[in-house]
Amino acid sequence: MSTSPAGPTLLVIAKEPVPGRVKTRLTPPFTPEEAAALAEAALADTLATLLRVPAPRRVLVLQGRPGPWLPPGYAVVPQCGGGLDRRIAAAFAGCTGPTLLVGMDTPQLTPQLLAPATGPDSWPPGRAWFGPAEDGGFWALGLAEPRPDLVLGVPMSTPDTGRLQRLRLREAGLDVRALPPLRDVDTAADAAEVAAARPGGRFAAAHARLAPGPVAGGRNR
Repeated sequence: MSTSPAGPTLLVIAKEPVPGRVKTRLTPPFTPEEAAALAEAALADTLATLLRVPAPRRVLVLQGRPGPWLPPGYAVVPQCGGGLDRRIAAAFAGCTGPTLLVGMDTPQLTPQLLAPATGPDSWPPGRAWFGPAEDGGFWALGLAEPRPDLVLGVPMSTPDTGRLQRLRLREAGLDVRALPPLRDVDTAADAAEVAAARPGGRFAAAHARLAPGPVAGGRNR
C-alpha cells in the first residue's frame, strides 16, 4: 500500500559552484573557472530534472549561497559543518516521511532513472533506495523513514563507500532496492563520458564549449 502518493521529499546536496572550491580534480585540463562552470551546469541540470519528478517538497542542501542557476520550486537550507557523512545525516534529519537524496555530480540523471523510487508504491515501511556510483560511492540514497544514524560514521569518498553504506542499510533490516549505477563527474574523462550520455543538457553544452580541442590555444571557443 502506498505511503507517499505525492512521492518522496527530494534532497539535493551541493556546493556553490565557486572557482577553486568545486570540481578541483578537473584542473587540469580545465581552469578553476571552467571547472566551476561545469559544476554549475551539472547542478542546473540536476535541479531541472528533479522539477519533473513528482514530489511534495524539494530541498537544496547547499554549502554556499544560491545563484541564478537555482530555479523556483526549491527550499534552500545550509549544510552543517563536519564530514560528508554528517552533512548527509543532517539533511535527512530535517525531513519526515520518505526522502530521496541525490548529489550534483550526475547531470545525466533523468526522471525515468528515478521512476522506480518515485512512484506511488515505492515507499512501504522499511524500504531504502540506493543508487551506486561507478567509482564505488553512491549518487542516490533514499529512506522511507529518515534515519541519520544509518549514515553517520560511514567513510565517504573512498572506493568502499557504497558497499559500506549499503551494508549499513541491510544490517538495519531495511529492504534495499537498487537504482541504476551512474558515473560521477570527477575527472576530465568522467566529464566527457557524462556529457555524451546526455547530449541535450546544459552540462553537455558547457563541456562542448570548454573541453580541450585541437584549435590554437588548446581550447574550443
